[in-house]
Amino acid sequence: MATDIVAQLANSLAKTGVEDVELSYKGQGKKLDDAESVEEMVKEIQDFEDLQALRLEGNTVGVEAAKAIAKALETKSKFKRCYWSDMFTGRLRSEIPPALNSLGDALVLAGAKLTVLDLSDNAFGPDGVRGIERLLKSTACYTLQELRLNNCGMGIGGGKILAASLIQCHKNSSAEGTPLGLKVFVAGRNRLENDGATALAQAFQLMGSLEEVHMPQNGINHPGVTALAKAMQHNADLRILNLNDNTFTEKGAFAMAQALKHLRNIQVINFGDCLVRPAGAIALAATVSEGLPILRELNLSFGEITEEAALAVAQAVKNKDQLEKLDLNGNSLGEDGCKALKNAMEAMNIGELLGSLSDDEGEPEDDEDDHDDDEEEDDDEDVDEEEIEEEEEESNGNKLSTPVAASRPTDVSSFLSFPSPDKLLKLGATRAMLIEQQVDVSDATKTAEAFLKIASVYKEDNDDVKNAVLDSIDALLRKAFSTPSFQGCNFVSTLLVLLGLIKSEDKVAPVLVVRGHLNALQHVASQDYFPKEYVDVLAVFLSRNPKALESCGNARNSLQSTLQRVRSEDCEHTHTHRLTHTETD
Repeated sequence: MATDIVAQLANSLAKTGVEDVELSYKGQGKKLDDAESVEEMVKEIQDFEDLQALRLEGNTVGVEAAKAIAKALETKSKFKRCYWSDMFTGRLRSEIPPALNSLGDALVLAGAKLTVLDLSDNAFGPDGVRGIERLLKSTACYTLQELRLNNCGMGIGGGKILAASLIQCHKNSSAEGTPLGLKVFVAGRNRLENDGATALAQAFQLMGSLEEVHMPQNGINHPGVTALAKAMQHNADLRILNLNDNTFTEKGAFAMAQALKHLRNIQVINFGDCLVRPAGAIALAATVSEGLPILRELNLSFGEITEEAALAVAQAVKNKDQLEKLDLNGNSLGEDGCKALKNAMEAMNIGELLGSLSDDEGEPEDDEDDHDDDEEEDDDEDVDEEEIEEEEEESNGNKLSTPVAASRPTDVSSFLSFPSPDKLLKLGATRAMLIEQQVDVSDATKTAEAFLKIASVYKEDNDDVKNAVLDSIDALLRKAFSTPSFQGCNFVSTLLVLLGLIKSEDKVAPVLVVRGHLNALQHVASQDYFPKEYVDVLAVFLSRNPKALESCGNARNSLQSTLQRVRSEDCEHTHTHRLTHTETD
């Protein structure tokens, strides 16, 4: 009798298991190029009456194959979960958006109500985000609970597109009485930087439903960290916050310490490798001591934390009954500091919770100048607190798509640290002179970097911004090329490296090239201050790399045409000049 009951129970559990609602092709390494290659898969999808989940991880799906799969999904109204990570290996980036658009449109047509969308480990860049833009704004995502976009190379542009899509989804779903309540957001290793993080912070603040946020390795500094901190305050159910390997410095740490005071449900905090420094660690310790009753893990490793700050952190966790691990490895405690920390933890009977200290960096050297330089850089990158407050106030009216401008005047350092069209315009009528004075043109590399930062905000459809960019660039380069010590050859070679047209022996990473860079360079090539021999150099390297800068399309073609025209005019001028001299002779 008992055996029969157990058998019945097992049978019942089996019927409710994942295998009854999920179709998996995970890790099969299939190369799916066209409709013929997915005939069997399509039939299985069509025959699966109540399909809720489809796993395509570890295969490679082309445009035509995606269309065929999408056609089969159009009737799956009960579909909920997309496990589509690592499914475009070896594909051209241009193939990914249409493939994603086909799959997304099919789910909308089917009336699917998604809960999980996982597209991690697909290096699709900003264009890939465009491929899911329609899906994210649609009714299919009103019910979305988990969005996983880890290691997708979204960049700042992709982060902004993603943020705008989530904000629009929340607006649309709220209008229908079912506001988007995203719980899990994963977007590590995406080069979001400050602007991308700030844009997403607006979406996070608006939703207020997040339970897990994972954004490690995104090049976010304290302005972006501060924006995220403000947003996290509105997500009272947040349990896990992972911002590992970004750069807080004290300012970001202070902002996070304030935010954590509002998050009593937080269980895991990972601020490892975030350069929180001693003052930041002490601020975080004060918050931990005062609240966070169910904290399980605290990671403040590799943050330049000294002995005093580490002991403050240890003291702060002594009454955390649910704490399982405290990670302070890789800091600057020194041998005596490590011993003192271990002794303090053991004296509080929580010694077993302390992680390894094997990578401790030793006591910091007395190098205040370096620290001062860091602080100066932090000041350049500063975000006005009033700006954040104004953004917070606007969130009540759901007007979050455009950040509010800072009320204080923008300076050149702030603009060059984090360029934006608004910041450039706010420099006023003397912006060209101010930029010319700020940039050290005796350093060709810094001049090239400044040129690209100014050019990055170029807008073809906005005459005010366009003219501000070109006037500033003209002033900067006119001064540079008229300065005897300026090394024009180094300037051009640095540009070529940063634009990805040649490789650097110093392994300098190229910038994310945008059309504004090429539009500005096109303008410069026609100016009298720009030596014509450098026009030849640019033309040669562009012709040698026909696929380089392909993402910039028409801007690249226009630049090549201008370079050729300037070269032809120069040759014609030289020929005429020679003829004139010959006739005179």
